[in-house]
This record gives sequence, C-alpha cells and structure tokens, in this order.
Amino acid sequence: MAMNHIKSLRVIMIAKEAVRTVDQRTFATGTGKAKKGGKGGAAADAPKSTLSKEIKSTTVFGANILKDGADPKILPDSEYPDWLWHLLDKRPALSALRREKIEILPYEDLKRFVKLDNRARIKENNSVKAKN
Repeated sequence: MAMNHIKSLRVIMIAKEAVRTVDQRTFATGTGKAKKGGKGGAAADAPKSTLSKEIKSTTVFGANILKDGADPKILPDSEYPDWLWHLLDKRPALSALRREKIEILPYEDLKRFVKLDNRARIKENNSVKAKN
C-alpha cells in the first residue's frame, strides 16, 4: 500500500515538473546584429517614401474616406470659403467678455458670452449641490 502512494507521488511530481517547464517564461534573443541608433529599431525599419515631392505638395494623403475614391487635390487658397481661415482665430475668454460692456459687444461675442456664462453657472450649481 505504501508503494502505491509512492508511485502516485512520483506521477504527481512528474506532472508538476512538466507543467513547470511548459509554464516557464522565456525571452527571445537577438539575431546577433546590433541595430544602430539606440533602443528599438522602428525608425530604421520604417519604409522609405517613394512619392515625389511634386505629388506630396499637391495631394492630401489619407483624407480619402471612400472605398473607390482618390485622395483630394490641394486647391489654391481662393478656392476655399472665407470662414475656413477664421476657425483657428483666438476668441475672448469669459473673463474678458465679463469686463466688456454687454451693450457694445458684437453679436458673435454676445452669443459666446451667454453660452460660457450659462456653462459656468451650471458648473457652480452642480458643485454646490455635490457639497450638500
């Protein structure tokens, strides 16, 4: 009977060793060639662009959203609408708008003032409610 227990322990030990060797973490080794340029090698592995400078300066690459479409061509500035050039203009902050007289504000700034003031009031009310 003791022999049966010893045999079963041996089987268990062998099974544990097999699991340990399968479960063991290993790391890949290099191929022997050292890469120049420090860590990684993504910059060295990146494919070189084969497009000419003329094509690069006349086409917007990656802007095509259609399956069978082509990338759009860059047009002269006169072909684009006027509002496009004002999208990145700096607009006054709420504090600057509060310092101005409301009666003399242009319509766009007045609209912005009302929107930002409402937003600030809502945030203030929410913080007061959260504290109570």
